[in-house]
Amino acid sequence: MNSALFAPLLAFVVTWATIAGLLHSGLARLAMDDPNHRSLHSSAIPRTGGIALLAGLLTGWLTIHPDWLWLPMGLGLILAGVSFLDDLAGLAVRWRLLAHLACAAVLAAVGLGDYPLWVAVVATLAIVWMSNLYNFMDGSDGLAGGMALFGFGFLGVAAFLAGDADFALAAWSVAATAAGFLLFNFHPARIFMGDAGSIPLGFFAAALGLLGWQRGLWPWWFAPLAFSPFVADASITLAKRGLRGEKVWQAHREHYYQRLVQMGLGHRTTALFEYALMLAVGASALWGRSQEALPQYGLLAAWAIVYGLAMRRIDIEWQRHIYTDKNENQA
Repeated sequence: MNSALFAPLLAFVVTWATIAGLLHSGLARLAMDDPNHRSLHSSAIPRTGGIALLAGLLTGWLTIHPDWLWLPMGLGLILAGVSFLDDLAGLAVRWRLLAHLACAAVLAAVGLGDYPLWVAVVATLAIVWMSNLYNFMDGSDGLAGGMALFGFGFLGVAAFLAGDADFALAAWSVAATAAGFLLFNFHPARIFMGDAGSIPLGFFAAALGLLGWQRGLWPWWFAPLAFSPFVADASITLAKRGLRGEKVWQAHREHYYQRLVQMGLGHRTTALFEYALMLAVGASALWGRSQEALPQYGLLAAWAIVYGLAMRRIDIEWQRHIYTDKNENQA
């Protein structure tokens, strides 16, 4: 049997074993996430899980080693290195953004070399945004790991159905690393992935989405829809903050998932609710990829309406929550 078929299993085992080793040895505490007024946790948690994620993912990907995978793998490692430095000591936003732009531009230039320049520019910005929004959404136990498990899992299923086994195994390897990570990150979390995990995961989501589209595995909208629980929350929240003149790159607690946690759902229930959403979105995307153009765009419109109504409901409940807290504090 081809050893590449074991790539996801190897990715899972290496991720699990690396995290267990980090926690047991105390090396996990090399970088700590200390709670502050913007956090959803109350105690210091190691944020070195990204090291294990990358170790597991590289093990899986090196087992598969198709030629097309080397570029995103190398660029992802560069981003992981920059992000780990940020986890350890903090880097200025401009240096982080420069690294994100450079890696995204290289990927877009190679992947879209036959397209007009403006297409590559748009793709570059989209890749940078995906890399960062994944980081923005990594603030609740089990959430970012769950998005990787479901998002990359559905990319793998779509690639398999399209007949590209190597691409499917590459995507499933990412999902498997997320599963290994979730054993330690689901509430109550013992470790976080940190920027060294979340930034590369966002980059890989954009990279595989772009490359899969280029290889004819799915329409352009498939990957954005598969990851839309993160895309919608981060994009709308940051757009609202920008319109209010606030600094969108600063940490905050205004994402919709953060408000669900604060309104009483807690980390566990919020994660399970988001998992159900991820499952529904991914399943509908799989259905839509084989439909004609009209049903496809109808599907996108339907999910836009669902997200709009859900966010409106959370906004209303959040105002009630604030009003109730204010009255209780005054009593």
